[in-house]
Amino acid sequence: MNLGVETEEVEFKKSTGEIKEGILSLSAMLNKHGKGDLYFGIRNDGEVVGQQIGDRTLREVSQAIANSIRPQIIPTISIEYIDGLNVVHVSVSGDEKPYSAYGKYYMRTADEDREISPSQLKLLMLSASDSIINIEATNQELTFEQLKVLYAGKNLTLNEKTFTRNLNLHTKEEKYNLMAELLSDRNNYSMKVAVFAGKDKTRLVRRNEYGYKCMLISAIQVLDYMDALNDTFVEMSGHTRKETKLFDPEVFREAWMNACLHNRWSRQTPPAVYVYEDRIEVVSVGGLPEGLSLPEFYEGKSKPVNLALQQIMVRLDYIEQTGHGVPLIVSRLGKDVFNISENFITVTIPFNRGRGREEDDAGTAESNYDIGLFLDKVDVKIIELMQDRPDITFDQLAKMIEVSRTTINNRIARLKRAQIVVREGTARAGRWHVRRTK
Repeated sequence: MNLGVETEEVEFKKSTGEIKEGILSLSAMLNKHGKGDLYFGIRNDGEVVGQQIGDRTLREVSQAIANSIRPQIIPTISIEYIDGLNVVHVSVSGDEKPYSAYGKYYMRTADEDREISPSQLKLLMLSASDSIINIEATNQELTFEQLKVLYAGKNLTLNEKTFTRNLNLHTKEEKYNLMAELLSDRNNYSMKVAVFAGKDKTRLVRRNEYGYKCMLISAIQVLDYMDALNDTFVEMSGHTRKETKLFDPEVFREAWMNACLHNRWSRQTPPAVYVYEDRIEVVSVGGLPEGLSLPEFYEGKSKPVNLALQQIMVRLDYIEQTGHGVPLIVSRLGKDVFNISENFITVTIPFNRGRGREEDDAGTAESNYDIGLFLDKVDVKIIELMQDRPDITFDQLAKMIEVSRTTINNRIARLKRAQIVVREGTARAGRWHVRRTK
């Protein structure tokens, strides 16, 4: 009788004369799957040949396993009768990885037992356990209408019957995986953008949540919000005018999209953005991918933690597969903006010219910089309207710029203190005069 082929969880040995090799296989299967079955009395081609059994056979197998595998396991050993022949069946299971056999570590690959170092084994197991395609979703009642809209927006068609399989949204057990949950219409993951008043987290000004929906949509919403915060500053000197963004938008996009892609989502913590008065911090969970050195990271060599997610993000033009993101950031801001630890990667993006942010009386985050030299888009619009219509009122300015009357009051007060604008005449019948800056 033939029992088939060996697998990652089943090993055949002709007799207990191969007990050492069998124990190596048990440790390798434990490290890969946390369980395994070993049969003595079956050739490696699956043919049953039988095992001679004496009074001490089962005890000797049990003692060999107890003396050789660490941490120690308790196997289940039984005699099975197949076609009138005796076969010894050893079944093991355990969750105290990694397991060694005779002082060495092995990992099961197909029907082979490969020796690796303890550190390599640990990294391999962490990588496998962290994979968002191997982890079963907590919710199996998932829908993907938002993801379909994203594909349709790129003129891409998803086959209703096969797209979940084509996009690797299932585990090997045909259950929805964690990536499916992240890309579904409803989930428990939310990205946050937190704005602080100073240079630390002492005073929280605002906390915006983007989530509980398809992760890709949330990621774009964060980009849109940060783009709205990215004021354009105007340096006015005589007849010249120079515009500068509060922060580099390309650098932020690369840092944020990399954080979304490489985040260790299995640890239940999404990437986040923290805005301080002098900088932005983009934080993702998990250090460098296994096998990627720091020099290789800075060179832009990519070893994505979530390869299947990368393929989707490339397809939807969220990212490019060229690995240019990190080199772009390094070329513009240097390597020091990266803080890489075992558990986090933080990218610090400084504000241009050290400009901070403060809340005005209307509760809107506006720029706080050298008044009289650097002006944001609201200030510039006020000045331009005053030049075109010197008799314009506060209410008219608020309506035309689409901000509150309080914001206009605060802005004009600052412009007057900087002697950029002056009021000539009475409050009711006066006119605005815009002065040239040095």
